[in-house]
Amino acid sequence: MTSHEAFFADLKNAVLRYEADECEKLAIKALEEKIDPLKVVEALTEAITEVGDAFGRGDIFLPELIIAGEAVKRSQAVLDKELKKMGHKRKSVGRFLVGTVAGDIHDIGKNIVAALFEASGFEVIDLGIDVSAETFIASIKEHQPDLVGLSALLTTTAPQQKEIIESIKKAGMREKTKVIVGGGAITQDFADLIGADGYAATAPAGVEIAKKLMGIG
Repeated sequence: MTSHEAFFADLKNAVLRYEADECEKLAIKALEEKIDPLKVVEALTEAITEVGDAFGRGDIFLPELIIAGEAVKRSQAVLDKELKKMGHKRKSVGRFLVGTVAGDIHDIGKNIVAALFEASGFEVIDLGIDVSAETFIASIKEHQPDLVGLSALLTTTAPQQKEIIESIKKAGMREKTKVIVGGGAITQDFADLIGADGYAATAPAGVEIAKKLMGIG
């Protein structure tokens, strides 16, 4: 095994062992040893995809998924700085705008979704929590995302997802904007009722649905 092969094996194992500090150290080491940062990003993407698949099968639980997502996010932050210096930018498979709807301040699920989408090659614009329909519309106009993710944990805030979809229609942007909904209060039936393009109960499922909607999965 070459030194680079050993490095990539160590990097993947660090993600699979949920070692965020070690992942970040290895990203720094990659830059010191002049390893192509784009190849390191590819390796991180493969590793987090494997973690997401394990979560989908029920082999691991939410805490492991959160830590693995954080490990990849921290590593990519190191690599992105170097890529910008080199005049490169990570190839994006699509632009994803996400936020927790108005009246809802829960962000754990939304943060996991954002981290996994970013690790899967999406450019992510995270609007945060308690985001109004007006802010979503303004952000869609500004960023022109391929996909919009709406999160709602509470049954009292779930109707905000319908309001946002209706607002997108009124703004004349619905045909160009795919909407994925999720959160503890959401079901497939509700997603169908409000006219969403997709529903995901988990973050890995959300990534898979997003790729299918974009024709890349």
